[in-house]
Amino acid sequence: MMTNITLAHGNGGQENNELITKIFYKAFKNEILSKSEDAAVIEEGTLAFSTDSFTVSPIEFPGANIGKLAICGTCNDLAMMGAKPKYLTCSVIIEEGFEVATLKRVVDSMQTELEKNGAIVVSGDTKVVPKGSVDKIFINTTGIGQIEQKGISSNNIQDDDVIIVSNSVGKHGATIFAAREGIDFSTNLKSDCASLWPVIKKLIDEGIQIRALRDATRGGVSAVLNEWAKQSNICVEIEEEKIPVCDEVKGVCELLGFEALSLANEGTFVMAISKEQASKAIELLKSIEISKEASIIGNVTLKHQGKVVLNTAWGTQRFIDLPTGELLPRIC
Repeated sequence: MMTNITLAHGNGGQENNELITKIFYKAFKNEILSKSEDAAVIEEGTLAFSTDSFTVSPIEFPGANIGKLAICGTCNDLAMMGAKPKYLTCSVIIEEGFEVATLKRVVDSMQTELEKNGAIVVSGDTKVVPKGSVDKIFINTTGIGQIEQKGISSNNIQDDDVIIVSNSVGKHGATIFAAREGIDFSTNLKSDCASLWPVIKKLIDEGIQIRALRDATRGGVSAVLNEWAKQSNICVEIEEEKIPVCDEVKGVCELLGFEALSLANEGTFVMAISKEQASKAIELLKSIEISKEASIIGNVTLKHQGKVVLNTAWGTQRFIDLPTGELLPRIC
């Protein structure tokens, strides 16, 4: 029984799921919300609608800043429902004393990502609060998108479907940790933060019938697959040797005891499709720069329904559970 909110309740894992289910879903229960998708599907399946807030620290880090993250985050949630991002709102809470030059960099990066998505900001709100009332700047973005492929849902995954990850995992979480702790890996490690709609658009245009999509943000790939397993009542079996993880992320995980599958991503998605279309999908993904490391990491079975099973490099198996505790607060 929860008595107080902890940082772990924002981790995208078990505690976060408990908070959402027992407090927010209980109060706001309705048919649309109960589907628990990355974006709500509304207006008879023609529009997707999503909102997100961003509190990342530090606000500027290798590969992105809080502004780029805010646009990518909301646009990507729309894209995960097969929707082209169109209209966004932008609300900011700014701490007194925040540098205007930094604010301009943040806003310029937002406009760059809006252009990549073909979207525009049509409404917003700005608040300035006394120094110490907020840490530099917090941003909320809400978006509406036009659905171009209907039926994408984490509730529709079927036995024998194939699971694909679009990029090497854990880069965003590892980058934020390194930036926050002042660790210099003397490498090119940077956040994978990117707008995913151009990739999804190409898949749709080439006739790939996507069963389910989810960008693996808080809680990483582990959280996505566990949610899918429960929502579709299936078992997801993944192969450890097929999961792409770069050396820098492996180093962070070995140093701190993290699981790469549980680290956050901001430009990496997980996709479920039929095995008949898997080869074509991989070929398309590998032809695009931000998804060139795409890999088929597993498939769907009915062996342990509601569970995620990892087949290790040593020939053994273990369950992958929802992440618990707070690995790294304020990653997005």
